[in-house]
Order: sequence, then structure tokens, then C-alpha cells
Amino acid sequence: MKSRIVVAVDAMGGDNAPGVEVEGSVAAARQWQIPIVLVGDSVRIEEELKKHSLDGLDISIRHASEVVGMHDSASDAVRKKKDSSIRVAFSLVKNEEADAVVSAGNSGATMAAGMFVLGRIKGIDRPAIATIMPSLKDNTLVLDVGGNVDCKPQHLAQFALMGEVYARHILGKPAPRVGLLSNGEEESKGNELTRDAHRLLKGFRSSYVGYVEGRDVFNGSVDVVVCDGFVGNVVLKLSEGLAEAIGTMLKKEISGRFWAKLGYLLARPAFLAFKKKVDYAEYGGAPLLGIEGTGVICHGGSSSKAIQNAIFQARESVSKAINDALVAQLRKSSLVQEPLLRAAERIEVEPTKGVGG
Repeated sequence: MKSRIVVAVDAMGGDNAPGVEVEGSVAAARQWQIPIVLVGDSVRIEEELKKHSLDGLDISIRHASEVVGMHDSASDAVRKKKDSSIRVAFSLVKNEEADAVVSAGNSGATMAAGMFVLGRIKGIDRPAIATIMPSLKDNTLVLDVGGNVDCKPQHLAQFALMGEVYARHILGKPAPRVGLLSNGEEESKGNELTRDAHRLLKGFRSSYVGYVEGRDVFNGSVDVVVCDGFVGNVVLKLSEGLAEAIGTMLKKEISGRFWAKLGYLLARPAFLAFKKKVDYAEYGGAPLLGIEGTGVICHGGSSSKAIQNAIFQARESVSKAINDALVAQLRKSSLVQEPLLRAAERIEVEPTKGVGG
């Protein structure tokens, strides 16, 4: 384990940058003594830092003159905005001035910058954005949640491997159970992509349990749920919206009735525990798996608490050597590049069964 793990924070990426990023970074540096480099407009960052006590904190600034906006094309932004805060942050990792990157900016640009500057782990075609969701038993890792809208079967198989390694080493699950998200548990269900990926995973991963449905994300029956980025992003946004709607509806019902208010006072600890469990800020951000380095992508509207927890999450990924574990797994697994591609090629020439009822 490295004795000093430095986290580079894209201070200009989020909806409320740089205030939220600075506040979260100061909190992380104070609570866990994490050295932090704030990357972005140095004048604005310095103004925000003046609002906080920095005694004993290891926080520095690296100026970046450009910002990637939420509506910028990911690939164009990375190529054309060479001095953007997100690209400079990943360059710090490339130059060994930092060990990890945290950004609440454009997720596509963050992923593109990670690949462009650091490259991919050998054996991984596409990095994936993973997110931790609460479940009845503990939590569930879902990937991909937006990085790859169009996928091939081997991409989903690689997501499964990366999710399994992350669940074991970071989430503390000694034998993670991996499922492939579909519209039913029967093998006849799914579409062409999921059926082909299912056949690949059955042949390569002992941890693979088969198809799972949307409800299985939350009931704790599996530890890792694999899907393409289009489906995963819908699942993520639906879950966030549902949690927010439930909270609002409960508040409305309670505020309008006397006995409900009294009941709330008695059950307040349970309500607060539930709110904490479904609050994405508690989980920090979404790890970017598959790049030659460590990156954590936060929600654009992240609070300072979410940034703080994402910084801790990034440090944990480095300290527990997630990338080393993934490389080691790729080397010893039958799910390495050549056998996987050969299996995918066989699937492509075999006839595909129709969708069941």
C-alpha cells in the first residue's frame, strides 16, 4: 500500500463548481488526511478556499484554463480543450503527481479523458461506469450506467469480470454473485445482445448466476448486475427519481395529518436511516473501471458530502490496488481477450433463438 495517496479533484466540473468541490475536498482532507490537488481556475478556487480553515491540510491548486461543459461532445472536448480541468487532472495521474481523479463533470468527457490520457487496461475493450445501489441485504454494484450505450456481448462479459473484482476487493464480498439484467429469468428472454452475452458468461464465469430482473437490483439476490450503458443509465435515473419521489410523498402525507406527525416523531430514527441508505451522496461516486488508473465520476449536482465520500472512495480503490487485482484476474481467467473474442465470433455465426413469451 502506498504511504501517500494523492487525489486530483476536477474543481470545475459540477453544477455548483467550484464551491461544492472545494468544500468536499476540505472535509475529506480534514477527516482522512488525504492530500488533494484542486484542478481548475486558480483564482476562483483560491477565493473558495479562503472560506475554510486550512490549518494542517495538504491541499494544493493546479491551474487549468478550460472547462468541459455538460453539453460538450466528449471526444471533441478532450481533443480540443487540452487545458481543461478534467484532462489536466488525469495528466497528473499520468505524470505520477496524483494517484486518482474525482470529477462531477461531464461523465462522457471524464471517461474519454481517462481513456485518452491513461489508456485502457489490456484485455478490456471499453471501460465501464459502475454505481453502488442499496439493497435489502447490503448493496448491489450495477455496471455500465452510461459509459457505453451500444455494446457487444464481449463488452458485457468484461463488465462482469470488472464488477466481480470491484465487489470482492472494495465492497468486501468474498464470493460475488453476478447477474445479467434482462426482462425475465428464463433463458428464452432478453434480446440478441443479452442472449449472446449470457452464453459467453455461462462458459467463462463461475460466479455468473444467469439472468436477473430489475427487482433483483434491490432485493439482494445478486451482488453485481451487468447491463449496457443505455439500460443502466435508465435504471440509475429511475432509481434516483423514485427515491426522491417517495421522500416527497411521505413528507406531504405526514405534514397534512396530526397523527401522522406524531407517528413520524416516534419513527424518526427509522426514517433518517432510510434516507441515509438511499442517498447517493453516501456512496460518493461511480468508479470508472477499466482504465490504467483510478477515476471516480460523481453526479453533476453532487453535494459537498458526495464529493467528500468520492475522494475517500478513490483513495480506497488505490490503496486496495483494484487495477492490479483486475490485471491479475485477467491473466489467470479464461475470460482474457483472445478466447473471449473467439467465443464471441462463434456466437455471431450461430443462429439466435427467438424471444420467449
